Amino acid sequence: MIRPPLPGQGMRGAQGHLAYLLRQAQAATRLTMERALADLGVTTPQFAVLTMLRAYPGLSGADVARVALLTPQTVGVIIRNLERNGAIRKTPHPIHGRVLQWTLTRRGAVLLDKCRRHVQAVERRLSAGLSKKAQATVRRWLAGIASEFQQV
Repeated sequence: MIRPPLPGQGMRGAQGHLAYLLRQAQAATRLTMERALADLGVTTPQFAVLTMLRAYPGLSGADVARVALLTPQTVGVIIRNLERNGAIRKTPHPIHGRVLQWTLTRRGAVLLDKCRRHVQAVERRLSAGLSKKAQATVRRWLAGIASEFQQV
């Protein structure tokens, strides 16, 4: 019986296709983050929503979906759960009253701070062995990919 190679070997290693390797790395990172956040009862999509609302307070649900890289349906469920738990609150847009803007509450900020502490361990593993300059290069490269391939 033939077994596929482990990550890092064969086509799952340095000889693999770049897009596949990015996906493989993302999947491994997401699983590691899920495990890191599990004891807080927070999912990685919830973490993404909380993170984006701290960075960009007052986003609509549709905008949260875009910046958190989630579907509007998924964000709708996440927003309802986070609101029910008191982590976020809604306010009507000052001009477009039917549009709801979402912000973190104090409780949501405390939860996000706890999540960040757990995720920092994952980020340390990601950057292990990379100089600050190399980290900056990788960040620019990844951000450039997202920018270049963005569908308008």
